[in-house]
Amino acid sequence: MNVGALVAGNPAASLILALNIGVSLLALYGLPALIERNLLRPYWLQRRNEWHTLLTSGIIHADLGHLAFNSLSFYFFGFALERHIGTPAFALLYLVGLLLSSAGTWYKHRSDPDYASLGASGAVLAVMFASIVYFPDQSIFILPIPFPIPAPLFAVSYLAYTWWSSRNGRGRINHDAHLGGALTGLAFVALSDPGAFRAAIQWALSP
Repeated sequence: MNVGALVAGNPAASLILALNIGVSLLALYGLPALIERNLLRPYWLQRRNEWHTLLTSGIIHADLGHLAFNSLSFYFFGFALERHIGTPAFALLYLVGLLLSSAGTWYKHRSDPDYASLGASGAVLAVMFASIVYFPDQSIFILPIPFPIPAPLFAVSYLAYTWWSSRNGRGRINHDAHLGGALTGLAFVALSDPGAFRAAIQWALSP
C-alpha cells in the first residue's frame, strides 16, 4: 500500500482517522482526564456550558474495541467515498453527521443526569450509508469471516446491533447516535446528489 498516495487522495479521511486513533489512544492509556472532560452529557450540556462536547465526544472512544471497530468501518467506507464526492463534501458530511447524531442523543437523554457517552459512531454511520448509496454493490472482508459481506447487509446489521445495544446496555458508547447518523448520510446524498439517490433506490428495487 502506498501510504503517501492514500493520504494525498484522502486528506480529510486520513486526518479524521489519525485524529480519532491518536486522541483516543492518548485518552485511554495516557491522559484519562481527557475522557471525563469530553464526555457528552446531555443533561449538563447547557447547565455546565459543555457545548464543545457535541464535537469533542466524537473524537474519543470508550475502549479499544470500540475504537478498532469504528476505525475499520470508517476506513472501509470513508476513503473511497471521499475520492468520489470530493474532500469539501466529505468533510461537510462527516461534520454534519457528527453534530446531528449528537443533537439526537442530547434530545433523547436531556433529562437524564447520569447519561454520558463517547464515540464517532454517528459520523461513521453517516459516511457508511452515504457510501452505500454511491456503491450499493460493494462488499467488504472482515477476518476471520472467510467470505465477502455485502456492504448494505453489513450496514443494516450494524445498525440493528446498535439499536439492540441502546435498549439493553448503557456503558459509554453512544449507540443512540447511530440511527441519526445513518439517516443523515442518506439525507445528505438525497439533497446533494438526488440522481445518485434515485439510482440507488432503483438498484435496490431491481430484481
